[in-house]
Amino acid sequence: MPGMSFLVASVVALQQPVVVVPPPPMAPVVAAARAARAVPAIVLPDLPSLQGLESLTPDEQDPTDSLWRAARQALNRADYQAAANLYGDLARRYPTASRAGDALYWAAFALYKNDNLDHARSLLFTQQQRYAKSATRRDGETLLARVQAALAKQGDSEAAAWIAQHAQPQNAADTGGSRGQTCPSEDDDDDLRVAALNGLLQMDATNAVPILKKVLARRDACSAGLRRKAVFLLSQKHTGETEDLLLDVAQHDPDSEVRQQAVFWLSQVPTDRAVGMLDSILRTTGDEELREKALFALSQQHSPRAGQILRGYAENANAPSDAREKAIFWLGQQHSSENAAFLRGLYAKLADQDLKEKVIFSLSQMHEADNTAWLMDIALNEREQIEMRKKALFWAGQTGGDLTQLSGLYDRMQNREMKEQLIFVYSQRHEAAAVDRLIQIAKTEQDKELRKKAIFWLGQSHDPRAAQVLLEIINQ
Repeated sequence: MPGMSFLVASVVALQQPVVVVPPPPMAPVVAAARAARAVPAIVLPDLPSLQGLESLTPDEQDPTDSLWRAARQALNRADYQAAANLYGDLARRYPTASRAGDALYWAAFALYKNDNLDHARSLLFTQQQRYAKSATRRDGETLLARVQAALAKQGDSEAAAWIAQHAQPQNAADTGGSRGQTCPSEDDDDDLRVAALNGLLQMDATNAVPILKKVLARRDACSAGLRRKAVFLLSQKHTGETEDLLLDVAQHDPDSEVRQQAVFWLSQVPTDRAVGMLDSILRTTGDEELREKALFALSQQHSPRAGQILRGYAENANAPSDAREKAIFWLGQQHSSENAAFLRGLYAKLADQDLKEKVIFSLSQMHEADNTAWLMDIALNEREQIEMRKKALFWAGQTGGDLTQLSGLYDRMQNREMKEQLIFVYSQRHEAAAVDRLIQIAKTEQDKELRKKAIFWLGQSHDPRAAQVLLEIINQ
């Protein structure tokens, strides 16, 4: 059996350890770096950006150089009070220096880290007014929004007014360009308006919701990103208006993504009215993504009516197949005996193979004995299509199906593909009995290709018996 011996020898060779040659010591590299007096990189948590810091290299002719380096070192060791004093001293002593505006930003940042919010706000206002061309000006705008949000949370009315003013365009004609800005996306944290909206997350619902309501009332295309952000923020603020606002946006906002976000976040509104709206969307919309969001939202409701709607949609032959697949998937994630019984009954009614496969998968995720037994029945049913049998067998093995029963199936199986699938199932189990079955197949199976499959998977095993068996086969 030269061919079989060569295969086994190859498998054994793959198990040999790989010798890794260690890299040369780093001491010469470190010494060279120190000799060059390299300035260590600063690692700062939660920084909006390092723009303007690394680009400013030491210049022995610059009178601000020593202060700048001392401030950087203080910031690097998280000595925020010292850093704020040093950066502030630089800005006071050298107000016309190229670094003065950036020094104000870093001083404000250090003060912010030290919870000295009033002083940080004052410095940032100064930076915005006097140093419009500083490299950190946009970072300063973002930091100012954070500072104002923190102050507003503490009850500062001036900060709350600032947040309200900057969370949206100033008038209906303002689409961003009039203030030198572009239309922001909801993830553009460098945009002042988005940063201001993010600040609302720290404010109480009473103050935040009226601002969000104004943002969501807009209909211009440029504010769509702000409205998407506002929908998320609104979902985190539970007031008497939250449901009404989300339902209104889901029905009437001109931007499809904004509507989708509103439908998605209706999952956090556990009311009959929200469930009714989601049901209406499923029955009437032609928007695939909106329909998908509605299915998800219903799956999160955990109400009897929501479950009934999902089951009805899953068996609706007139509904799109991909949407029915989603409904079947979400039913499987709820782990209820009612859903399990429904899915087992639904399988027999389905002709679509993708839907049947989704039912098999969903039942496997519930980890119930009745479902595992059902999967084994499908695997043994010779009237089922071979692919469905293989899927059922795979998931029965993956979800803790009885190994004794699985082991006994091999001799009962007449179909070669099913036997090959069983070999794979054994290889994925960690019990000693699974290795025993692979060893038996490798030694006694008459089908050469099936023996080779068993030998291959034994080569992947860490069981010491596997290596011994491979050696025995080589020496035959």
